[in-house]
Amino acid sequence: MDVLFYISAAIAAGSSLMAVTRTNAVHGLLYLVASLLSASFIFYLLGAPYIAALEVIIYAGAIMVLFIFVVMMLNLGKDSEEQERNWMKPKIWRGPSLLIGILLAEFIIMLSNAGGSYFQFIKVDPKEVGTSLFTTYILGVELTAMLLMSGIVGAYHLGQQKKKMRHRYLEEKERIEK
Repeated sequence: MDVLFYISAAIAAGSSLMAVTRTNAVHGLLYLVASLLSASFIFYLLGAPYIAALEVIIYAGAIMVLFIFVVMMLNLGKDSEEQERNWMKPKIWRGPSLLIGILLAEFIIMLSNAGGSYFQFIKVDPKEVGTSLFTTYILGVELTAMLLMSGIVGAYHLGQQKKKMRHRYLEEKERIEK
């Protein structure tokens, strides 16, 4: 378990660093997904399979969907078509695919040794998690919802096409010339 933990931690740290340092947003997102998957694997190794599943579903899944919505709202147009074609080249996918492949191999090794003594699961029902989220931690849930909503609104406003402001003198001059 120690070896799997350290490999996952190294992948999480490395892919997080790559996500922050990439200039292309899509490349950064791919490394971010690898980082989130490795964090989920670490949770699973530490005996929290429910949190590991939530990590994959909420963070890796929801962040991808949110990012796709933001890209769709920005509507970059024909100028970015060539750049999008370049994103589909296999060389761009090598790094994140390699890291996720290593995590998959670790997961298969860990499941094959499932009879090991390092698994100590504590059963937590989803009902208990939901109850605690909407009673004890309601403020955190509401703040997170507000943060996500402000991010979506901000992305929408950044992506809007600005109308060209013209002075009324120039508009009158155009009408006279016609």
